[in-house]
Amino acid sequence: MISQRLKNVILGVLHLEDFDFKDSTTAAEVPGWDSLKHVAILTAVEQEYAIRFRSLEVIRLGNVGELQALIDRKAPPV
Repeated sequence: MISQRLKNVILGVLHLEDFDFKDSTTAAEVPGWDSLKHVAILTAVEQEYAIRFRSLEVIRLGNVGELQALIDRKAPPV
């Protein structure tokens, strides 16, 4: 399940009011999520969660659910 925190980061970068994210949601399904915004979203996520992604981790991501799972593994508990 996508956390509200991650949803807020993505919506903020894309300047969207709301979007119904599901674990299976891909970038192509979200308005305005192109390759440049992808980098901006990943950077914003790293800043929000105080984590760093490796290139190989990012390349393997296929959907928002996989991004959430990666964050859950890397981020310290709140």
